[in-house]
Amino acid sequence: MPVEFHPSSRASLGVEVELALVDIESGALVCLAPEVLEEISAPFETGEHPKIKKELFQCTIEVITGVCQTVAQAKADLAESMRELQDVVERRGAGFIGAGLHPFTPWHERSRSEGERYERLVDRIGWPVRRLTTHGVHVHVGVRSGDKAIATVNALTGYLPIFLALSASSPYWNGRDTQLASTRTKIFEAMPTTGLPPQLRDWNEFNVILDTMIRSGTIETVREVWWDIRPHPTYGTVELRMCDAMPTLWETVAMAALAQCLVQSFDEMMERGETPPVPREWIRRENKWRAARWGIDAELVVDDAGHTRSVRELTRDIVVELAPVAERLGCSTELADLLVIADRGPSYVRQRGLVDQGAELPEVVTAMRQEMLHELRLGRSSG
Repeated sequence: MPVEFHPSSRASLGVEVELALVDIESGALVCLAPEVLEEISAPFETGEHPKIKKELFQCTIEVITGVCQTVAQAKADLAESMRELQDVVERRGAGFIGAGLHPFTPWHERSRSEGERYERLVDRIGWPVRRLTTHGVHVHVGVRSGDKAIATVNALTGYLPIFLALSASSPYWNGRDTQLASTRTKIFEAMPTTGLPPQLRDWNEFNVILDTMIRSGTIETVREVWWDIRPHPTYGTVELRMCDAMPTLWETVAMAALAQCLVQSFDEMMERGETPPVPREWIRRENKWRAARWGIDAELVVDDAGHTRSVRELTRDIVVELAPVAERLGCSTELADLLVIADRGPSYVRQRGLVDQGAELPEVVTAMRQEMLHELRLGRSSG
């Protein structure tokens, strides 16, 4: 039976942030999610907190927003849940960080969350799931039809390297510098049905490929289509899934602003009868690799002749181009924060900078934890 796309009336917004639970003293990952979630969910009749959820591993907690109309609403929503979470974990000598990977705790020492779905995944996929102690940010943006969702997914692949380069926060894994800006990206790509989405014509073709994947046993439901960017038929959104988790809220919502502005601009383009441009397949794959490897210092391929431009240059152009859209959506400040990230460097740059100054990896974890705490307690201005 074809999957129906439930359209959104406008470019609404939802953000999901995966956070790593860490011990305040050692900086190591701690598997406290079950007891934290039990306490934080106790006041709710359903026995589950509506915005603070479990994930595959017990060292991870996911914080989600409701359906928001503006980036500012999404930021306030996330901040409220994170403050609530902080109060509970702090009593247990723990905190949380936003990072694509924990820098030094071995992945094989972590405990998985209980749940039939998780057990099926491990039984079916094996080792790639067992090492998946990764943390990302997912941004949902409302789209007005299934066909528009497919065209939007296609077009967003051209901007995927910008999202990845600016959010990159996982240069260390198992205590070693991998020389990548986003190691999480390469680990997650070992899973099936991940990576760049195929270029599809319309919603009907998406249904054909989805039906084929289910019939062949590749997936059980659409929830197991883990592309970097995917349509989400139930929510009526396009979901961007390529970003590393970031240590600060202001960086997270800057990515959300970019996503909302791009989706809105593509919608307006299609309303004028224009088709948003889509890069060639080899360029999409090459640029994603460059962003994962070199992050903000990547030179991205911009045409079939092989010309390149830096992520910093492209970011400046994108912010200028989308400024009128951002003003209409009320996220001009958050979009402009992309320039701050490009100037100061994403988290992977800051982490390596600390190590270059003599810090040990537990101190890097402390610095990331304090970045978020400072913002939650005092707010943050990029000026």
